[in-house]
Parts: sequence; C-alpha cells; structure tokens
Amino acid sequence: MTETHDFVIVGSGMNSLVCAALLARAGKQVVVLERNDRIGGCIRTEELFSGYTHDILSSSYPLFTAGPGYEALGADLHAAGLEFANTDLPTAILTDDGRSLIMSTDAAETARRFNAVHDGDGAAFNSTIGSFFEANADLTFGLLGNELYSRSAAKVLFKEVRKRKIGGTLSFFGESLESCRTWVERDFQSELVRGLIAPWVLHAGLGPDDAYSGLMGKVIMGAVGMGGMPIVVGGSHRILDAFRTVIESHGGRFETGADVARVTVSDGAATGVTTEDGTTYQAREAVIANVTPTQLYGRLLESPPADFAAKAADYRYGRADMQVHYALDAPPHWPDPDLAKVAYVHLTPGLDGVSRAVNEAERGLLPEVGTVVVGQPVALDPTRAPDGGWIFWIQLQELPSRIKGDAAGEITVPADGAWTDSVKDAYLERIEQRLERLIPNFRSSVVGRRAYSPTELEGLNMNLVGGDPYSGACTIDQFLLWRPFPGARNHETPVKQLFHIGASTHPGPGLGGNSGFMVASKFV
Repeated sequence: MTETHDFVIVGSGMNSLVCAALLARAGKQVVVLERNDRIGGCIRTEELFSGYTHDILSSSYPLFTAGPGYEALGADLHAAGLEFANTDLPTAILTDDGRSLIMSTDAAETARRFNAVHDGDGAAFNSTIGSFFEANADLTFGLLGNELYSRSAAKVLFKEVRKRKIGGTLSFFGESLESCRTWVERDFQSELVRGLIAPWVLHAGLGPDDAYSGLMGKVIMGAVGMGGMPIVVGGSHRILDAFRTVIESHGGRFETGADVARVTVSDGAATGVTTEDGTTYQAREAVIANVTPTQLYGRLLESPPADFAAKAADYRYGRADMQVHYALDAPPHWPDPDLAKVAYVHLTPGLDGVSRAVNEAERGLLPEVGTVVVGQPVALDPTRAPDGGWIFWIQLQELPSRIKGDAAGEITVPADGAWTDSVKDAYLERIEQRLERLIPNFRSSVVGRRAYSPTELEGLNMNLVGGDPYSGACTIDQFLLWRPFPGARNHETPVKQLFHIGASTHPGPGLGGNSGFMVASKFV
C-alpha cells in the first residue's frame, strides 16, 4: 500500500508533535508514524495501580511552557483541553542526615530561606541569577533557540559583539565553559545551597564537574525559579490528547504500530519511508526523523555518506537512568512538612555527593550513595491519586548502562554487566533504606511499586539507548554546533528533504519541542 503526504514524520515525541501541529495548522498534509502502540515517545502515562496516574518517563514541562512551541500553539492546545498545574516550591534538597533547603519561585522567599542557612547566600543567588539573565539572556537563548548556522543566529551574535566588543564576547564563551562546581563554590558558602543547585545539572545530562555545567546550572535555576515545574492536570497523556486534537482537526494523521524500516531516497533526495509491513508513505516536501543518529545513519538510510555513517557510529550515549514509581496510601512524613509541597526533592549528600556518584557511574559502578530525584505530582495535581493517597516519581540518573561493579561492594553483578531483576531490586533496596530513614512511614505506606531498569527504559523507547534518558551524552563535544556531531548543520542531513530532529539534535534533550519548531519554521 502507498500513501502520499506533504510531510512524513518518523516518531511521535514532543519535537514531532510540535512540528506536526505547526505544519498541519499551516495547511500541510502530515502523517506521524510511531512504532509503538501509542504516541508520545517519552510522554507516557499509565494507571500502574488502581486509582493512581503515573507519568512513566517524562513528567514536567518548564522547557515547553517557556519555549516558542508553546507560544505558537498554547492557545490551541488549551482550547483542546490542556491544563497545567504548578507550584511556588519547585525544588529542594534533603541530605541523608535530615537537613533540608527549599527554593521558591518568589525571589524574596528564596533569599530568606538561603540566608537562613548562610547569611548572604540568598542575596548572592538572586544577584547571580538576575545579573546572568539580564546580561546574557539574549545571547544564551538566542543560541539555544535558533538554528546555529542561520541569519537569525548571526544577528544575535552580531548584536552581542557590538554590545560587548570582541573581547567581551570571547570572555562570555570562555566563562560559559566553567563547571557547576566552580560557580557554586565561588559564589555560595552554604553546602546546602551548593547541594540544592548541583543535582539539577544531571537533568541536562551533565555532572557538576563537566565543562559548561555552570552555564546550564544557571539557565536551569533561572528557568525553575521563574516558571516553576508545571505538570499536566490528570496526567501527561492529556497533552498528547490535545496535540492529537489540534493535528487531526487540521487534517493530520497518526499511525501507531508503524515501524519505519527505511527512508526511501531517489536522486539524492528523500522521497518517503517504508515500514516493516511494506507500506510506503511518500513525502512531497520532506521526511522528518525524530530518531538517534545511530538509527538514522545505521538503519534507516541504506547508503549514507561514509563520513556521516562513521560519525554516527562513534556517537556516544551518556549515563543510564532508572525510573521508579511508588503508589502510597498516605502522604510522606518528611523531616520538614513543607517538603510535601515541593515538586522535585533531591536526596543527596550535596555537591561532592553528586560528583562522586557521577564519577562512579561513569566508571561502570553502581553508586554507593546516588542522587535520588523524588517527584511529587500529587503536591501539584491531587487528581493523580485517590483521596489521601500519594505518588513518588523517582529518577536515578547516575547509573552505568553496563555494570562493572558496585562501589559499595555489596551487590553481585552479572559477568556480562547486564541489568537483571536481582541487580535492580538490590540497588532499589539501597535507595529505599535511605528513604525510610528519613521518611518513617515510607515503606508502610507503599501499596505498589514499578521500577524500570535502563534496559527496560530502552525497551519502552528505542531512542533511550542503554537507558540514557537524553538520547546521547550532552558534554560540550556533543552539544551546540557539535550535536549530534561535527558536520551536522541546522537539522539538515546529507540527503535532501531529510531532516533530523529530537533530543540527539540541537538544542538537546527536554520537553521543549524546539528542534521540531525549528524544522517546521522552514516550511511555514
């Protein structure tokens, strides 16, 4: 069977949805092909336990609500039923000895809380973040929000060079390479303030000692401080429903269970795709692939240029992740009751603890004391659980894809380094013991647990190679001009009419939808 559309989009994650919605609304005929039995990519909601609504993979939308996709599509999505819930307490740190610190979206309240643990750190935080955004927002977001090889990016740079001069512009880029450790140890005296900030660079696929993790830390803390941590009321499946409504109301289509086997190419240009069942989807204008470079150049293109195939084969994936979902029959008894109002609580010894766990994971070890990201969707959206119930959404981002050993010397790992149920359960026992020491009613209130190992995460979404939630290491050699690799330009490929979007491409991972927005903007 053969179908013809203006655009064929491979994959149905956030970037695909933004791209398809913009194209369809502009009158283009669009079909979105998804190999799984449901659309959404890393947006996946399930009722794991009766009455409890869990976002299995991604959860929060600060990048989307602050981005151009939402600015363009927000009104349509809300008209289609989308509703966000938010909080004025987006994040906190809790240490293993019970000390805690909470950040607010109210700058004065954050200053008060930070000053309480060390006088002057609150003012320093607001001053640092405020001055950074005042001086650098146009340049930083101009680069992250535009195609880097484009007139718009050139205009941003030209404007900044005129303002800063050559020396000042070069100084910005040099200073942007500093690590999160360098930044927080210079500007803050409290280990709690440092420890509240440090885990957030994990959400950018970095560690606190990586180059430019300081820049990303400032960007994230500013975004969280200004925009909070919005989640979708009722579960993230409802943002999928809203996108589907917008796209289908403008003539677009979705096909699930459609595993693309090959991009068809004629005279150096993509003409469509063929799925595993033999169906051909022809594209009049372009094929847009939301996949990893490994898939694009190693599977979907039959004869890619040798240099691109080699670079794709060398593309590196980052640390692995584990997602754990707990249904509780009562709210947690946190050491500080205000922690029950926080969207994301990081359980960590602090800056050095994050650094150590990252290092252990990158050496192939199960961390002795890993960072535990505890998401509390019911604090923002009570509809996610029965009356009196609670949900913990836990993310463990400092794990090896292949295990060489255990940093604590307690867990026996398979000779082949694979993630097995016994390894997963043993590592979770370590995590749960830490939680129980701090939350006395934790174990007694658990009515259900579902854990997804790195291997299981890749099984849910093939873009999460080795359990890497960011579809590729985000270190500077694979970021900005070099994402996914040197030689790639503006989401274009060496094949005409074939475009590459998604977390493996500029501006990287997250639920912002920016790469889909950039490619759609070429045609509308």
